[in-house]
Amino acid sequence: MNRIITLTSDFGLQDGFVGTMKGAILGINPQATIVDITHEIAPQNVEQGAFLFAASATYFPANTIHVVVVDPGVGTARRPIALQLGETIFVAPDNGVLSLAVTNYESQRDASQLRLTNSQTRAVHLTKPAYWLPRVSHTFHGRDIFAPVAAHLSLGTPVDALGEPIADWIRLAPAAPVRRADGALIAQVRHIDRFGNIVINVVEEQIAGWDPDLIVLVSSSGYLEVAAREANAAQILGVRIGDQIVVVP
Repeated sequence: MNRIITLTSDFGLQDGFVGTMKGAILGINPQATIVDITHEIAPQNVEQGAFLFAASATYFPANTIHVVVVDPGVGTARRPIALQLGETIFVAPDNGVLSLAVTNYESQRDASQLRLTNSQTRAVHLTKPAYWLPRVSHTFHGRDIFAPVAAHLSLGTPVDALGEPIADWIRLAPAAPVRRADGALIAQVRHIDRFGNIVINVVEEQIAGWDPDLIVLVSSSGYLEVAAREANAAQILGVRIGDQIVVVP
């Protein structure tokens, strides 16, 4: 069995963390196909990680295994988990980083009435050390737990074998914009890409009928984006991820 394993993290590429995770996977399944989504999530920014991962995840084949490691709670009592939705499996810390992606998968499934072998989301707390590396550090569960678990899954290990079933895995509340009495939207900056384009938590339907400024467009992920021609919009406006921005009709 050869399933795609995707990696998403806040590790960056300066150090060897990402390569080490890949080594841990390949040491268990040398035939694994590994795809990087991004490793440039702001350190420990779970909401940004959830947003960027969700924007990419549904474009992969249904039987993909997704590993998402944005883990400010590593070394604490937070749980490592695996979720299965149909053929798709997610492996991550239980901190809400999977929330948006799972919601997207559930919405697509319900809208298209896809026939899935496992129609409901199944979740387990990863409690079986047999599927981890022999020695587990306090600070690098991406290498020692999440990567090995993904590798075993890619070889056909069922999710149920990895730990105890849970129903209370964490979902982040959607960060929806607030509409003012005058019709304006108080939105939040969710992401700033490498070109300085600002992605905010407003979707196209929420500005239907508006005639926005020419630098406002709908991004490839479906959210409103503020851009500047041949310039960095984030620097011009002086905004950072998490800042509020008011969108006026």
